[in-house]
Amino acid sequence: MQITPNRPASENPPLISFIITYYNLTPDLLNACLDSILALQLDKQEREIIVIDDGSDHSPLDSLGTKLDDITYIRQTNQGLSAARNLGIEACRGTFIQFVDGDDLLNTSIYEQCLNIVRQNDPDIVAFHLSDKVERDMTVECEGPMEGAEYMRHNNLRASACGYIFRKKTLVNLRFTSGILHEDEEFTPELFLRAEKVYSTNAKAYFYRDRGHSITHKDDKEWVKRRLEDTKGVLYRLAERTDTLPTADREALQRRIDQLTMDYLYNVITLTHNGRFLEQCVEELTQKGLFPLSDKDYTQKYKWFRRISSTRSGRRLLCMVLK
Repeated sequence: MQITPNRPASENPPLISFIITYYNLTPDLLNACLDSILALQLDKQEREIIVIDDGSDHSPLDSLGTKLDDITYIRQTNQGLSAARNLGIEACRGTFIQFVDGDDLLNTSIYEQCLNIVRQNDPDIVAFHLSDKVERDMTVECEGPMEGAEYMRHNNLRASACGYIFRKKTLVNLRFTSGILHEDEEFTPELFLRAEKVYSTNAKAYFYRDRGHSITHKDDKEWVKRRLEDTKGVLYRLAERTDTLPTADREALQRRIDQLTMDYLYNVITLTHNGRFLEQCVEELTQKGLFPLSDKDYTQKYKWFRRISSTRSGRRLLCMVLK
């Protein structure tokens, strides 16, 4: 492991650590990401920027110029996003953590308003939205505080760990599961179950680049198989967790499990177009107690998918309609 440190002289922890994961990106993307963070109204003592290079073919250091004075650069052998984020968690000193993918950036003026919520309310989590557009400004509205489980019982949880500023101490021993796709689907609900003070905002504070060659867009058979298997593994581990939780937390996690089960079946249909395989998946979910879907009206989409997917004829209809 190679580490290029930049630690401020003060022993007081920074307010927030930005953990940027980087792998084989063009230098201009990383520079834009860093610029959006450095533009925030944070003193150098208030922020920590850690770039975790997950074994890129070429280090980006030569392209960063004077920004090197503002970052800690850590290079590891290629182990994947989960391992890179876990390393960032271990290395960071901030009271709060913000994950940023190296090809994305913060909508600076809007993110500033989320930081103000952090400063004024001492939360465990501040939730905001991701956008595929660079947003210049908006009036941010905020709800809270509420417990994380309460939020989960009444809202569809957004999976991406980049959509939250969260207190490092809230993690306790929580880390990302290495070696899987869609690791956020497991991490984020576990994070919320640990949170006592959540503030939810309408802020479009994070810009993500919709790259057609990213992992969510691969469609070769082996990749699809791995994607579905990893999602199923997350579902099973979360389901096992419900047995250890008090009633209110169990209800909160069950809503998330139901959503993920619906998404899993939807992806089985749209990614494989194989009715026989769909029936095999339904049978396995039934044996695990995850199907039929819970008789809840979380959302209109969930309600109608639950009703149609509950019968074999309905599932055949979904296979014909969903492309």
